[in-house]
Amino acid sequence: DAGVHSKAWYAATCDRKMAEDALYRSNKDGSFLIRNSSGQDSRQPYTLVVFYNRRVYNIPIRFIESTRQYALGREKSGEERFDSVAEIVENHQRTSLVLIDSQNNTKDSTKLKYIVRVS
Repeated sequence: DAGVHSKAWYAATCDRKMAEDALYRSNKDGSFLIRNSSGQDSRQPYTLVVFYNRRVYNIPIRFIESTRQYALGREKSGEERFDSVAEIVENHQRTSLVLIDSQNNTKDSTKLKYIVRVS
């Protein structure tokens, strides 16, 4: 169990556009929510959506079958792995999350600060 279902930051019925609209409305750096991934793939069940510097980032959350853990983004060596999605959120409320803008090839970072609820 990913530990998402009872959490305030989990937007179960929210699609990408709804999530992005809600975060643009919040307009606060570090606003975030977790939604189900568009593809509904068991290897990438969720997406972390973060607002920073007037942009919305959609970061895939991967499920690693072999270790039954979760990780953010594309697989990389030495990546952080977590036992639940809730642990990812708790970790990045304390430590900065690196945001990579693939279009402009820039890196930013922010902590997860404000839970956005999709109405």
